[in-house]
Amino acid sequence: MATLHVNDQDFDTTVLNGDAPVLVDFWAPWCGPCRVMGPVVDEVAEEVSGRAKVVKVNVDKAQSSAAKYGIQSIPSFVVLKGGEVQEKFVGVVTKEKLLETLKPHLN
Repeated sequence: MATLHVNDQDFDTTVLNGDAPVLVDFWAPWCGPCRVMGPVVDEVAEEVSGRAKVVKVNVDKAQSSAAKYGIQSIPSFVVLKGGEVQEKFVGVVTKEKLLETLKPHLN
């Protein structure tokens, strides 16, 4: 399953509904570090396909969703399960760090 792109209108339906853990990447196209993380996030999406969702939220187009999770710096990553925040971190990280963070939450 590829990375999903969501906005404020479909955030709740796509991210909060379901039992699978969700890695949310809050980013923006003008953010250099976010562009660096793009391919890494896509690789993680492929590796956890069927066990977790990976979504990208453009903070310029989904300001309410970003505000709801207190996003002040990007890239920011939030791991949600059952609608609850499990993990939250900011900045450029390795693929291994993303997978390691998701691992305890995988079904």
